[in-house]
Amino acid sequence: MSRADQPLVGVRVLDLTRVLAGPFCSMMLGDMGAEVIKIEEPGKGDDTRSWPPFAGGESTYFMSVNRNKKSVTLNLKAPEGQAILRTLVGKSDVLVENFRPGTMDKLGFGYRALARRHPRLVYCSISGFGESGPEAHRAGYDLVVQAESGIMDITGFSDGPPVKVGTSIADLVAGMSAAHGVTLALLARTRTRRGQKVEISMLDAMAALLTYQAGIYFGTGQRPARRGNAHPSIVPYEVFKAADAYLTLGVANNALWAKCCAALDRPELATDPRFDTEARRVTNRDVLIPLLNEILGARTAEEWLKRFESAGVPAGRIKSVPEVCESPHLKARAMIVTLPHPQAGRVTALGVPIRLHATPGRARLAPPVLGQHTDAVLRMLAGLTRAELARLRGRGII
Repeated sequence: MSRADQPLVGVRVLDLTRVLAGPFCSMMLGDMGAEVIKIEEPGKGDDTRSWPPFAGGESTYFMSVNRNKKSVTLNLKAPEGQAILRTLVGKSDVLVENFRPGTMDKLGFGYRALARRHPRLVYCSISGFGESGPEAHRAGYDLVVQAESGIMDITGFSDGPPVKVGTSIADLVAGMSAAHGVTLALLARTRTRRGQKVEISMLDAMAALLTYQAGIYFGTGQRPARRGNAHPSIVPYEVFKAADAYLTLGVANNALWAKCCAALDRPELATDPRFDTEARRVTNRDVLIPLLNEILGARTAEEWLKRFESAGVPAGRIKSVPEVCESPHLKARAMIVTLPHPQAGRVTALGVPIRLHATPGRARLAPPVLGQHTDAVLRMLAGLTRAELARLRGRGII
């Protein structure tokens, strides 16, 4: 499959983002064929370029979310740098930025200013708390947004402190929402012939994940409890301890419960009046969960997983990150990819999770070294000569 078959080929994205939420968004667009030009500060680049650990002198953090991009260094505080950026904006379809609200306006690159000259531009802004509301001025950090979105309040065990999710979920969900918003705006542009602003708040994106937990509050007025690995509405649906390891068991309805009881060699539990409906299993979870742990503790996790698979009961083993990164299943689905890199040698990363069978995305370009494409891009899009580039570089503009 050639790149010409990718769905966003022909779309040029000007990427003014850094750290995680914005770069994850632009990487998703690049994975689907968009030309992504990442604008970075000369001599410094994206903040994450200095974050350890490193491979071949390059940050593994930076490389994990910046493939399929071209790096152009440009001093946006200098008038000449701003002039070059204006030229690039005029030749782009999408601009993505994740500065604090108001920063781009101060630089002269706010949405209204650009939309007057470039009405087809799709302009995506990502911020921590949005551009309206009493907290719009606040800086957005993943940990802070996890806390203030309610997600940490429901994560962890009832007798312990609130716990953050093991990855930067607020940044990543905001990045995915932004990529979704950009593609929707591009789709709308085919009909209206006009671009628009896409505004993503990390807090909005995370609050939206509360779904049924918020539903519990809206419907009952009760604060959802921290339940560790348990589910508020489904039992059994959590982590159990087998003889040698932990496993997960997900029984979401009565048909699966009957299959589960048969696999446990305890068919009578399926008709036990304490456990014979979804609601009764939830009501009597304090009796059922210890009983299941006692039963599951008699055999190894592998034995139980074979039984559950044969019976058609959803269950799984808790795998380590190295096990997932070496997974034969994920490798077979091209979810583990390796790309040649000019500094780090070969870079291995997770692949493209959105599978379009007719127009698939793919990892094409390794994450760029700082300023790797400055000359090529500015010669092609800004019409700068070698002499002009040398002059700008000497003055610290590029």
